[in-house]
Amino acid sequence: MKANYRLYLVTEESVPVEELLFKVEEAVKGGVTLVQLREKLSSGNLFYEKAKRLKKLLAQYHVPLIINDRVDVALAIDADGVHIGQNDIPLSVVKEIVPDSMIVGVSVSTVEEAREAEKNGADYLGVGAMFPTRSKSDAEELPSGMLDSILENVSIPIVAIGGIQLNNLAEIRDKNIAGIAVVSGIMKADDPFIAAKAFRNSFQ
Repeated sequence: MKANYRLYLVTEESVPVEELLFKVEEAVKGGVTLVQLREKLSSGNLFYEKAKRLKKLLAQYHVPLIINDRVDVALAIDADGVHIGQNDIPLSVVKEIVPDSMIVGVSVSTVEEAREAEKNGADYLGVGAMFPTRSKSDAEELPSGMLDSILENVSIPIVAIGGIQLNNLAEIRDKNIAGIAVVSGIMKADDPFIAAKAFRNSFQ
């Protein structure tokens, strides 16, 4: 499945399955183009169950599902992609064990990491944190100008992530990025459909 990174939803930790499915479906109806399932605190069994059900739901809307960190879960449910961080299994190893059709993304925060990821076959980069964020406690805010430097040095799609809300989106809207990744701005919204629509309309 071809990826459209325009409005990239990252799920929040430990949301009950039925609530997760409801929120994601509403967000997709509102304009989310890609979903990443992030479950660092869940057991492997629960992660697998959520991933399997989410994949079935998203397939109805032709929206790709990316699995965060867990290559085994991505393979087990035939996910559309997997996203890894700097401390996860090396990208070169991931590329050896996943099918060529699987999208592989990498989190980066420096030009060196971005170049290395592109060289080793990453399909896209998650660059951040753009702004202070509570969704990922160890994420440091990018120095001023770093996003521009990374954009100048790689040619694969870049998704900006970290603390992106409607009130700060204007600061990155005009950059040459493929998309924005949103977590709490949609997942914690009273109405994920309306929130997703607002982000989509604000980032055309």
